[in-house]
Amino acid sequence: MPNKVFFEITNACNLSCSFCHGTKREIKYLSRDEFISGCEQLRGFADYLYFHLMGEPLLHPLLGEFFDIANELGFRVILTTNGTLLDKKKDILLSAKALHKVSISLHCYEANDMGFSIDDYLKSCFDFCREASDKGIISVMRLWNEGGESSLNQKILDQMHSYFSDQWKEIYSGYKLCEKVFLEWGNKFDWPDSEAEYVGENHSCYGLRDQIGILSDGTIVPCCLDAEGAINLGNIFETDLDEILNSPRAIALKNSFEKRKITEALCQRCGYAKMRYT
Repeated sequence: MPNKVFFEITNACNLSCSFCHGTKREIKYLSRDEFISGCEQLRGFADYLYFHLMGEPLLHPLLGEFFDIANELGFRVILTTNGTLLDKKKDILLSAKALHKVSISLHCYEANDMGFSIDDYLKSCFDFCREASDKGIISVMRLWNEGGESSLNQKILDQMHSYFSDQWKEIYSGYKLCEKVFLEWGNKFDWPDSEAEYVGENHSCYGLRDQIGILSDGTIVPCCLDAEGAINLGNIFETDLDEILNSPRAIALKNSFEKRKITEALCQRCGYAKMRYT
């Protein structure tokens, strides 16, 4: 049974990163009632609730309320942010009892014309990580641009070494910088897209086995990379979640992942799956 759900509270973003697929969907922010309705169906289904799929979750005006609701329902929340709004939303984040982990995509800086210095940006991110650590919240700073734009990586690393101790501990995905603060590396990959080049059908995926995604309009998708809802399994605001996940299409897709015989056209064009699971 999937143990994590990517529940997209908004698909709006304040940046336009070159490495991000983006979305052509209408911009939407989940309402309080929609969030509660979705979360109530997810109780007992997943322990971890991710406040994103596309979009920048810190833009949502009800972010604090959503944390409170998630906490009341027993979820542990994880979110990914570009980090530009950490100063403005820091009080909400650090006081959120449900918040388990924050991932900060540092590689967004060189993918945008920010209008402020990288030094200010990094200090804001580093300060947040330090304060989050004191609150018992995990912070993961990510540089997922190996094989792509990486011109600022060394500058970022130099500043990390200056801010955090040099006694970093190497781990499988990068480094532990200090208690509950990590640096994570990753390779640039091609997002699945219905118009992308065919990459194959003999790979696997954790979609529907370890995770599902819910877009801001309620559309259920099998994984966190279906940016446009191409594999629309149903709508959580219209149909019971169990019914959606036991539909013929969902079962067939899950079986195809387990047997490494991909049948969905979008999944046959997924650069991430080809890189990770072949």
